[in-house]
Amino acid sequence: MDKTNLSKRLDTRIHCRFNLKWRKCIIHTIWGVFFIGLTGAVCVFTAISTGAIGYVPPIEQLENPIDKYASQIISSDGKMLGIFSYSKDNRIYVSYNDLSPDLVKALIAVEDKRFTQHSGIDAKGLFRAIVKRGIFLQRSGGGGSTITQQLAKQLYSPHVETLTERLLQKPIEWVIAVRMERYYTKEEIINLYLNKFDFLNNAVGIQSAAHVYFGTTPGNLKTEEAAMLVGMCKNPSYYNPVRYGTRVLERRNMVLQQMRDAGYISKTACDSLKTLPLKLNFTRMDHKEGLAPYFREYVRLTLTAKKPVRSDYAAWQSQKFSDDSLAWETNPLYGWCNKNRKSNGNAYNIYTDGLKIYTTIDSHMQQYAEETVKEHIGNELQQLFFKEKKGRAKAPFANSESGENIEEIMARAIRQSDRYRALKNAGRSEAEINDIFNTPVEMQLFSWAGLIDTIMTPTDSIRYCKSFLRTGFMAMDPRTGHVKAYVGGIDYSHFKYDMVTTGRRQIGSTMKPFLYSLAMIEGFSPCDKMLHVPQELVDENGIVWSPKNSNPKRVGEEVTIQWGLQQSSNWVTAYLMKHLSPYTLTRMLRSYGVRGPIDPVVAMCLGTPDISVSEMVSAYTVFPNKGIRIEPLYVTRIEDSYGNPIATFTPAMNEVLTEEATYKMLYMLRSVIDGGTGSRVRFRYGIKAPMGGKTGTTQEHADGWFMGFTPSLVAGCWVGGEDPSIHFDRMAEGQAASMALPVFALFMQKVYADKTLGYRETEKFEIPEDFIHICGPEDEEASGNSRVSGLDEFFN
Repeated sequence: MDKTNLSKRLDTRIHCRFNLKWRKCIIHTIWGVFFIGLTGAVCVFTAISTGAIGYVPPIEQLENPIDKYASQIISSDGKMLGIFSYSKDNRIYVSYNDLSPDLVKALIAVEDKRFTQHSGIDAKGLFRAIVKRGIFLQRSGGGGSTITQQLAKQLYSPHVETLTERLLQKPIEWVIAVRMERYYTKEEIINLYLNKFDFLNNAVGIQSAAHVYFGTTPGNLKTEEAAMLVGMCKNPSYYNPVRYGTRVLERRNMVLQQMRDAGYISKTACDSLKTLPLKLNFTRMDHKEGLAPYFREYVRLTLTAKKPVRSDYAAWQSQKFSDDSLAWETNPLYGWCNKNRKSNGNAYNIYTDGLKIYTTIDSHMQQYAEETVKEHIGNELQQLFFKEKKGRAKAPFANSESGENIEEIMARAIRQSDRYRALKNAGRSEAEINDIFNTPVEMQLFSWAGLIDTIMTPTDSIRYCKSFLRTGFMAMDPRTGHVKAYVGGIDYSHFKYDMVTTGRRQIGSTMKPFLYSLAMIEGFSPCDKMLHVPQELVDENGIVWSPKNSNPKRVGEEVTIQWGLQQSSNWVTAYLMKHLSPYTLTRMLRSYGVRGPIDPVVAMCLGTPDISVSEMVSAYTVFPNKGIRIEPLYVTRIEDSYGNPIATFTPAMNEVLTEEATYKMLYMLRSVIDGGTGSRVRFRYGIKAPMGGKTGTTQEHADGWFMGFTPSLVAGCWVGGEDPSIHFDRMAEGQAASMALPVFALFMQKVYADKTLGYRETEKFEIPEDFIHICGPEDEEASGNSRVSGLDEFFN
């Protein structure tokens, strides 16, 4: 018994000693593993910090982690018209103060509840993630990444495919996160995160996302809108609101609930917001779409222009080289990016420097101008053109055009097409190219009702596109030079040629006020009289020129100069030209701002020079502006991404007419609207505002022009075919009063209807008492007017 007890006691002691040794061994092992792990971690993090393992950005990069921002182009009333960026990287800088408070609260509530309490790494959240996801394999265990770590991942971690690679990235992100917390405040980290995040659908950064999905700014986001955008941060592809509405709605409501749990919104507000539907105002950011695409492209090309070098221009581009060289020297906006330097000595880059380009465009007036073009040209004039050309073999060309000329125009259009150039560069022969252009293929074509999917030969598609009438329209303030509306064509996506600043066409009778103003300077008066009969002029080559007159009124009667302008009589115009010099008129046109080639011949008085819409609008600012011409101003200032002004712009101006000559011209141009060729503005469109203007129709009505002005607005419109040989065959539809005048009139109707713009029909021209009635009663009788249709009521 004693031996048995002794044996048991010995066994117990041996077992206890063994257990004690075992426990000590386990404890020592654990501590050993711990210290080895700790030492390894220290070595790893030290190696990461020194750059031996992985990539940790230098201080310079951490101080400026996002160095590429798209530049914004902004209207005069604060609307973003568009952006300039490389490819899809359309990130726009926004400061923390411009973020909605609900946006910040939602982000913290969902992504990092203890954001304000940690220094880059949330130990509690990290431990929870290790236990739940690493040990218990719970996918719903949450992540351990803080907002700062997520930012580090966005900025510096390349995309990886496997979980192992991702786990190896984590320690590097921890080191970067801790460093970023040293350099940035919490507000700056939030701001960087939202500026960096890609919200899909070409919406990089919160500014672009707010605009793309809701048509607003980050500061004006509603609570439910902020919740939706923050919900996308988990997985923007999975929670894409454009594709997965139900899924995104559930995610948004989960974000709202977490905001409620965090105490950021009340239970009542949370429940109420959850009942709201997912309401998007989706607008894809595309430089071809949105307001003022022609204007935005003009500003882009102007800002980024390089110093002209003759070898960069074709032989036939001598005039363009001359124009660009002059612009480089005299226009501060032209080539601004390359003429100015940043603090680091580099030139400005509108695609990456995050500039804010403030323009003179008024978004409402621009909208009205674009609507007017579609309303008149798309819905009315184009239909009349199609009706006239229907079933005609020469369509869309005029019946008067020869077959040889049409073939030449079409051959030139084919050679100038992108398809032809691509085939030529690929080494195709002319025969092969001809076969390709005459083989039907699937394509999308423009129509005013929307894109058309069809099968057509490339040759026929070129002819089809030529059948659309084109236009150019611009409106500006004659006192400040601010361009308020700019429509360079009917559709930028399909017809990119800008007919406001690039295109030039003959101006027809809109030329006449320039000649008449020269006559006023030379001593003529609106009251001077002449016999209304054909005129013969002899040019410097001894050739007799006698213009025809489309106006059959008062032939052989005595008429005044004023009546001649009012009724656009070619005979009265030729009479004045007979007493003046084409060289003097050419110099006069230069003072009006015309820069293109001018052939100083007697026929120029009827509008043979090719002039752009922008030049014409600028020229007509002389009449309501007391003889002072003002250059169009497109941009008022440029700011850097932080809002610091770095450039301001003011319009150039020059005196063209004396005030006395201007008042005489104003008197005559007023009569064009009140009883002359522009009277449709009154009797058809019901506009009663004081107004001056002039119609202009070129030979065979290839071009229709209308220039109109009020005391505070000047606008000009051109309408015609892509080629002068494409036009109406009938005068009724082809005259300027039918083609161009309605665009002006409809635009003015919309402008006057919008009282927020500040334009009033009661606004009057400022003119001295002595010039209200320039001509006496007997002169006005010769003019066929009674006090020129009551002009006196429109002057102060």
